[in-house]
This record gives sequence, structure tokens and C-alpha cells, in this order.
Amino acid sequence: EAMELCNFGAKVIYPPTIYPVCVKNIPIRVKNTFNPDGPGTIILNDVEDDRKPIKGISSISGTSLITVTGLSMVGVIGVNRRIFTALAENGISVFMVSQASSENSTSIGVRDQDAEEAIRVLDHEFAKEIEEGAMFPMHAESGLATVAIVGENMKHTPGIAGKLFGTLGRSGISVIACAQGASETNISFVVHGDSLRKSLNVIHDSFFLSEYKELNLFICGVGTVGGMLIEQIRSQQETLRNTHRLKLNVVGIASSRRAIFSRSGIDLANYREELEASPESTPERLRDEIVGMNIFNSVFVDCTASHDIAALYQTFLDHNISVVAANKVAASSSYDIYRRLKDTALRRGVKYLFETNVGAGLPIIGTINDLISSGDRILKIEAVLSGTLNFIFNALSADVPFSETVRLAKEMGYSEPDPRIDLSGQDVIRKLVILTREGGYKAEQSEVEKHLFIPTELFEGSLDDFWHRLPELDEDFEARRKVLKSEGKRWRFVARMEMGKMSVGLEAVDSRHPFYGLEGSNNIVLLTTERYREYPMLIQGYGAGAEVTAAGVFANIMSTVNN
Repeated sequence: EAMELCNFGAKVIYPPTIYPVCVKNIPIRVKNTFNPDGPGTIILNDVEDDRKPIKGISSISGTSLITVTGLSMVGVIGVNRRIFTALAENGISVFMVSQASSENSTSIGVRDQDAEEAIRVLDHEFAKEIEEGAMFPMHAESGLATVAIVGENMKHTPGIAGKLFGTLGRSGISVIACAQGASETNISFVVHGDSLRKSLNVIHDSFFLSEYKELNLFICGVGTVGGMLIEQIRSQQETLRNTHRLKLNVVGIASSRRAIFSRSGIDLANYREELEASPESTPERLRDEIVGMNIFNSVFVDCTASHDIAALYQTFLDHNISVVAANKVAASSSYDIYRRLKDTALRRGVKYLFETNVGAGLPIIGTINDLISSGDRILKIEAVLSGTLNFIFNALSADVPFSETVRLAKEMGYSEPDPRIDLSGQDVIRKLVILTREGGYKAEQSEVEKHLFIPTELFEGSLDDFWHRLPELDEDFEARRKVLKSEGKRWRFVARMEMGKMSVGLEAVDSRHPFYGLEGSNNIVLLTTERYREYPMLIQGYGAGAEVTAAGVFANIMSTVNN
């Protein structure tokens, strides 16, 4: 094990010094110069209670991989002898070999400084075959790194290679070549040089820190939802570390103006002061910093409503960064964009989650996904999806006119920053489209049939103009409310989907309807499926508010842990 580690970059021990004491079975003690009183490491022939499958990770940067390939190599005796003899005679050391079983290609690892000479030597050795077309000219890929995991117990532990390459794959690290000897004490592989640090981190985390799972978070948006989320994470970090063996590490925080990044983690108790003193943020800087950090087990969390930030999701997923979004823009945009994001996440083995896009913290999307995964089919969705509108129509009374209910919804944090998004039904339309898509149907916002209750001219002009003109509607709403009350009915803004056909509109429901007793800003969803046809499944609860939305985002973050 020590010899293998030395061969792959461990500089503390010199291989020629190990050989004589190994022959005589003499233990070696390795001490730390900066900690002379520490016990150090003892290299022995036999170690009691040695259960770890691997002992160490070692690496060599500045690796070049030279590929010798050609059809004439298949079944021909002596080709490899010629390769290694030619290199040895010219003083070129090979530290890794990988060969296909068909024998039509052999890849050899050498140091970058030897690559040019190695190509010249091999091109000369096989000049005749290259001239005849039986072999191709030598090809070298430089700027790579070789990583080795070493351990005598690997040969007694099934699945080590699977765990190794699965860990690398989930982190988006491409393995260019690999080699494992029959002794199974060393698995070596080659990666791009810029993936070396990430490779070492994920292997170390997987094999040596298995009692803790580390999740690295980039949080964009520190408003009501984002700020609440950060506070929830801060208060739960210690509990999660102790009860779930999970380390939540916030490595990036961005507001609309500024952003901070720290690979070692940001102090959440003082992040606002640090953020205020940090450099300016743009979507481009956000993208470059997050992708450039190339950090393992990472999740991008979007607590904004920004189109520009939503446009970054594809890049993050392409780089094996999971995305958790409270932002509805991406999932409700064109079906092609939505489908591409979902397919990329599936192909790359990461998560794209947006439960809070509909119903804040209610488990609506997750329930639909579970039903479909178990073989059920969504036939109909009936829902009150706007906590804002439900609050408005519940608060409407003889003493509280319509314009005042809208203002109250804004002040209490139920509505969007611009309430016209809620009143126009646009927010409900986006939510309905998302549910329809998650239900297995292809849907676009333009396909939703709209029955709105606010004159379109109120949505024109500035937000100040809207607030100024809104009281003009109070008298009409009060007259209609009195009629509704005399009939024993209540208003609900209902979203419907039946076999892919979608509509939204204000409806009057009586006391027999499940939506009648819906209070405050609550949401409610009725799911009619093949299995729940006679008695639809009902999901009901808080559908608005920063705290429950942040909790829903937090739940999505937690669900990426087992990714």
C-alpha cells in the first residue's frame, strides 16, 4: 500500500527506502515535522482490526495520456513489448497502462514533460505500420491528472469500483481512462486536470467521511423567502449534523446587487453585513463563479422571480449542479425549455425540483409524481392555487372593500410584489400549466382558457396608476358580494384541468362544494385519477407566506441528499 501511494505522488516516503525494510519486515514510522509529539503513522506487515477498504488517495497532476491504436495490434504478439522497450530505452517512465480487451488500443500515462518525446519515440518505433495505415500516428492528451485509490482490503470488499465511479459520475467528473491490477490494491484513473480537486474531494467524502454527507448550497435571493430559508438552514445546521449526519454548507449567497462565495462556507449569522461589502453581482458572474468553483454535491437554490436567473438553470444542470427553484419562470415557460431541463437532470443524475412553484409548502407536485410513478393516471385537477386571491375574497366584506383587501394581501406578504400578477390570474395560470405538465400532459400558457374579473385597462400603465384606479371597482364588487351572500355562496378563483384542457376563472361555490370552507390564504387541490376517480384526493393547507414557502424549498434541498 505504501509503495502504491508513493508511486502516485505521496512525497513523504521515498520508494527505494521502503524496499530494504520491507524485505526484512521492519516497521516504518512516519512522523509529522510540524507535530513531533504526534503518534504519526506506522507501516506494518499486518494491521489488527483493519477494516477500511482503502487506506489512501494519491494523485499525479501534469499527466499526459498517449494512445497507441491500430487494427494491426489485434492479436499480434510483441506490440506492447515494443511500446515499453522503446520508451524505456529513451528514459521515459510509464506509471499507468490501460488496454482494451480487443487489444486495438493501449493508453499509457506519462508526465506532461515526457509526452512530446514519447510521441516521437513511438512514431519512430511504429513508422512502418503508420506508413502502411495499419496503425495511426500517436495521439497525446495533456493537462490531465491521474488519481489512485489504494488499499489491501479492496480485494475483500465487493463494489469498491462501482462506488468509486458512481461517486465520480454523480459529481459530473468524466473518467478518461482507468486501470486496476489483479491484486486489487490499486484502482487508478485519469481525469481532466481541472477536475482533480473535485475528484479528490468527492472520493475523500465518500470513503473517509461517510458518517457525514456534505451538501454545498448556492442561494440566490435574500428577500422574504430567501432570507427566511437562510435563517431556517442556520437554525437547523447543528441538528442535521447530529441527527442526519448531514453538513449543510452554504458556499454562495447572492442578492439582486451583490454576491459572496466561499468554498469553506459562509457564516450565516453575519452574512448580510458580508454581502453588503461584497462585489457586485450579475447573472454572468453568478454563473462563472458557481461553475468555476467546480464543487461537489452542490445545489443552486433560486428564491428570486428573475427570468435572467432562471435562464442559468440549464448551465448548472449541465455541470451536475442540482437546481431547487421557488422561481416559477423556468417550469412555466415554453414546454421545450421545461422538458429539456427535466431531461438534462435525469440524464446527468442530478435533481431539478420546484415543489414551491405551486402551493408554497404543500406537497402537490411530489404527490402527483408519486401517483404517476406508481402507475396511476391524472384525469382531472381542480384547485384554488392562489393564496393571495383566496385571502382577498375571504377578507372581502361590507366593512372591507375590494381595494383594501388587495392592499392587505400586499402588506401581509401574500401577494407578489406587483399584485397585478395575482389579480390577472397570471400566477394561477403558471401554476396550472406546471401541474398539467407534471401530470403528464404537454401544456403551454397560451392554451389556458381565461375568465378574469378585473378590467384589462387596470393592468395598463404603472403600478402607481393601478393603486390609484383600484378603488373604482369597490362599488361593483360590494353589490355582487351582497347577491352572493344572499344565495349562500362564496367566490373562489378556480383552476381546472381535464384530460389536458385547462381553464381559470372566478366561480361561485355553495356550501356543498369542497372549496366553500377554504379559509384565509389556504390552497386546495382535488386530484381525480384512475384510482381516485369516485373520491378525488384532496390536498389542503397554507398556500402562501414566506415561512411555509421557505420550508418547502428547504424540503426540496433535503430531498437532493440521497441523489
